[in-house]
Amino acid sequence: MFVAVLLPFASAYGAQGGRTTTEPVAVLREILSASCSQDSKQFATFLTARNQTAFAAMTPSAQSTLLKRFVLLDQAGTPRAEADHSGDVVIDCVTPATTTQLRIGKAEIHDNIAYLPLAVKDAADTDNTNTRRIVMGLVRENDQWKLLSLGLLLLDLPTLAEEWDRAEIQNNEKAAIESVKELVTAIEKYRVTHTRLPQTLAELGPVAKGEAKNDHAGLVSADLAAGRKSGYSFRYVIVGANDVGAPAIYELAAIPVEYGRTGTHSFFRDGSGVLHAGDHQGAVGNVKDPAIE
Repeated sequence: MFVAVLLPFASAYGAQGGRTTTEPVAVLREILSASCSQDSKQFATFLTARNQTAFAAMTPSAQSTLLKRFVLLDQAGTPRAEADHSGDVVIDCVTPATTTQLRIGKAEIHDNIAYLPLAVKDAADTDNTNTRRIVMGLVRENDQWKLLSLGLLLLDLPTLAEEWDRAEIQNNEKAAIESVKELVTAIEKYRVTHTRLPQTLAELGPVAKGEAKNDHAGLVSADLAAGRKSGYSFRYVIVGANDVGAPAIYELAAIPVEYGRTGTHSFFRDGSGVLHAGDHQGAVGNVKDPAIE
């Protein structure tokens, strides 16, 4: 979506009769710096009242996605801002993998609206062949400059949040299926090594000290061992009294942490190894749900 709003310079920037000021530049510098460092709290202070409410209601994952797209990076970085010889503010968002450079030009003010040219590129791109140029819009609200638009598109977080919730649900549900498969693989490895099933998912978790043991087998990540990952919680049950050897049977369930926000489908792996999926309004699924591959 961020690529979609990286449009050519808006014609509004060339409007006559505007005046320039440094105050909106400083505000945009703080917005981009907060985006770089993934500082959601600081970023929210520069949103309009309507967008602040919508941003606060977003999941942490959706908030993070929004901030990442402002600086075209997949991870948090360290912002370094300075003015160059022309007076433009240049922000380098530095991560271990790469650095994005954001150059803010002179602001033009039209009543309570400010237009600021922004050039975004990979810092390694010395010939500027892949530079993306947009105009950022700020609006004065309660005597403070707030983020209004990116290119020609208004920043409408209530609508954007609904779209991202749907996208996040799809991603979380795919991740939940993969997590169930990962747990099955880990449980079966545990069964072979210890000739019995683990009593809890925690026993599959990272090694505390030294070598792997039956209570810390080192087979899954800490979050999965704790039964919660990517918007889903996971439940593991040994079926029957027998937990020893190959005949021992277990069931796995994956349930949305927040129904309608982090997921809508519940996933259930029955004792025979078949994975089922169904919408249970956030409750645990069962063997009557349709089977999936």
